[in-house]
Amino acid sequence: MTHDHDIVLRPTPQQTQAALNPPAGRNGGDLVVETLQGLGATTVFGLPGQHALGMFDALRRSSLSYVGLRVENNAGFAADAYGRITGEVAPLLLSTGPGALMSLAALQEAAAASAPVLAVGSQVPSAGLGGGRHGYLHELRDQQASFRDVVKSVHTARTQSQIPSAIAAAWESALTAPHGPVWVEIPQDVLLAQTELPVVTAMDATPDEVVPRPELTAVAAHLLANARRPAIIAGGGAVRSDACGKLLALAERIDAPVVTTFGGKGAFPWEHPLSLQSWLEDRHTTDFLEDADVLLVVGSGLGELSSNYHTFAPRGRVIQIEADAGKLGSNHDCLGIHADARLALSALLETVEPRRDETAPERVRTVLAAVRERIDAQELTLEQRLLASVREALPDTSPSFWDMTILAYWAWSAFDARHPNTMHSAQGAGGLGYGFPAALGAAAADPTRPVLAVSGDGGAMYSIAELATARQYQLPVTWLIVDDGGYGILREYMNDAFGEATATELARPDFVALAESFGVPAVRTTPESLAEDLAKSFAEPGPSVVVLPAVLKMFAPTHL
Repeated sequence: MTHDHDIVLRPTPQQTQAALNPPAGRNGGDLVVETLQGLGATTVFGLPGQHALGMFDALRRSSLSYVGLRVENNAGFAADAYGRITGEVAPLLLSTGPGALMSLAALQEAAAASAPVLAVGSQVPSAGLGGGRHGYLHELRDQQASFRDVVKSVHTARTQSQIPSAIAAAWESALTAPHGPVWVEIPQDVLLAQTELPVVTAMDATPDEVVPRPELTAVAAHLLANARRPAIIAGGGAVRSDACGKLLALAERIDAPVVTTFGGKGAFPWEHPLSLQSWLEDRHTTDFLEDADVLLVVGSGLGELSSNYHTFAPRGRVIQIEADAGKLGSNHDCLGIHADARLALSALLETVEPRRDETAPERVRTVLAAVRERIDAQELTLEQRLLASVREALPDTSPSFWDMTILAYWAWSAFDARHPNTMHSAQGAGGLGYGFPAALGAAAADPTRPVLAVSGDGGAMYSIAELATARQYQLPVTWLIVDDGGYGILREYMNDAFGEATATELARPDFVALAESFGVPAVRTTPESLAEDLAKSFAEPGPSVVVLPAVLKMFAPTHL
């Protein structure tokens, strides 16, 4: 009997001939880039180093586009953003020891945000592995141990024949829901040695989908259809799984108000009658969600920020749809459905009976009015005007990337992302320096749209070197730097907690002159001219910098 897979596995005469006559001049690095190409990669990020030169030499014999950043951590942030924007695996090529370790903060953010980054790092020569006593440059006793607690999975290739399988396994792990970063390491001598192995051809490392169990879907559908006051919290998983259309359809089918988490920005239309928007650091919103008799949580673990700093205490029944099984019920008792958000919402749409609640839009309006009244009472008009100016200037479909800065903290709650997968920040792990290099990665993914990066002056100093990257590759990123002379949010925290701030005030450069020294056009703006200056920058090709001197204040959150 002949099976389909027998036919697939049998090489054609042309394949056999090519395998028996591989091109000369290839090394182990070629096996790396050929495998990446065979899996579907088109763009790689990274920074070369001594032990990794075999991979970088192989790039010139490949069709892969290479985007080289100036700091490994920034290269990781760029790959993170590429993975978020495309939903595809973003390869990140790194060297050994210091080069590898410099990427850890970026890989932590990718893990927290479920971004599919495939980091391929080199190692010292095989003879020096495992001891840490051989005196090789960059040598670590156990390099993998540094990554094991950060990434989803660790893979090694100690011979050339192991390279394709190790990278394919890592690729599948990165794309298995929930997406995340993975680590592969290969010794220097394996990468440099000439190879007579055949050229790696197309490979399939597509992971199995995480499908909801039908008996759980049936219970969830029954609870939602019979609820008196259902509500929905939509997290980043709804965006990553492309479930936003299903989310809208379900909310309208059962008249359930929807609030999006900071990671789920854009998952639900901002101005929809059922939209509670994103005011999670607000007791009015928290009270409304606590009052729901059935709460559907889609693609969120209800962590610190999504639970109003763990003050949220739901009184009703919680249904949690989550691709990360470890997050199911981790913060609240629930009916846990381990599934991809899109598949679970599709199953609910096929199962749930419609319910009508003409009071839902009015209840939503009441909550939003209370939120607005509270914010307006704080007289923070400058901050609201700046966000409005950014929204006015930014094209609706352009992605934005926000560093850990006061304007970004406002944006988490108050910015209308307008489209799914267009607003991103580092609030997963919370490291500084994310905004600009991440925006470069997004621009590399789609250079046809202008991209916005927002940083404070403190966070901007982490990424100044990448102005050279932006110029070298002519990436269409406008970098808005809000210059308040220090770590503004930490200044606020310390003043509130201790009555005085320490170590928050910073000497900084003339950002306009500095950008221009890199050949990047720059302008110093004002709150009144911000929208116009941003719009001009978005309309011009290539990178640009807009500097806004301003001291902003954070709105007072309400946890009680």
